[in-house]
Amino acid sequence: MKYIGAHVSASGGVEFAPVNAHEIGANAFALFTKNQRQWVSKPLTPENINLFKENCEKYNLQAEYILPHDSYLINLGHPEEEGLQKSRAAFLDEMQRCEQLGLKLLNFHPGSHLSKETPEECLNRIAESINIALNKTKGVTAVIENTAGQGTNMGNEFWHLKYIIDRVEDKERVGVCLDTCHTFTAGYDFLDEENYDKVFRDFDEIVGFSYLRAIHLNDSKKALGTRVDRHDNIGKGFIGLEFFQRIMKDPRFDNIPIILETPDETLWKEEIALLRSFE
Repeated sequence: MKYIGAHVSASGGVEFAPVNAHEIGANAFALFTKNQRQWVSKPLTPENINLFKENCEKYNLQAEYILPHDSYLINLGHPEEEGLQKSRAAFLDEMQRCEQLGLKLLNFHPGSHLSKETPEECLNRIAESINIALNKTKGVTAVIENTAGQGTNMGNEFWHLKYIIDRVEDKERVGVCLDTCHTFTAGYDFLDEENYDKVFRDFDEIVGFSYLRAIHLNDSKKALGTRVDRHDNIGKGFIGLEFFQRIMKDPRFDNIPIILETPDETLWKEEIALLRSFE
């Protein structure tokens, strides 16, 4: 079964996110548990937490299919000590918020080397950062999102994901979220059936589908291999509808959150219905 939703607003409090997900016909969703553009936010209150859980139960939205996203400020591979420690503290706070809300996943971009170190040094530091957070929390899986490779961002090649996972101590609590726009603009051509099969065969051989925890389902405003992260609505960009039809029929993507981050949120309800029609 496919669990499809979108990255919905939590404006006014996290408890409104499940309501917003229900209104677009979702059975999965993503959210920010705090302001994504601030290092520090006020703690969740018992009321926030209880209402969030009550609304999830009310609308039959299960924790396994809820994919919180951490702050955009966090860089777990930061080459400078001050930036690294701020990032690690903020990431731990994000993990602890997920614990409080009873959630099982935290999605994050791995990090950037800022042209101040080698890719391997950055990847090692990312893995170390994950280990620190996992050692201080319970029950929440760190879900590494692949990137388009814009700037000095790591995670645009499958071997980057594998490299990090190999160095995470608790393999039960690390996984991957594949963003379709990022995968495409990073240079993985999955547009026809043969290439689709090859890309996901390569992913399975390098990383392993056993580590796949989520999908960000986005079309792309930019062409293959441009390494530019610009999402488009389903069927309106360079990826096109055929790919989305194929992925909706692929059982390897059953029973994980499939999350839209497409730019026109007024289309989310329509897009979810369209995707369900492809199953």
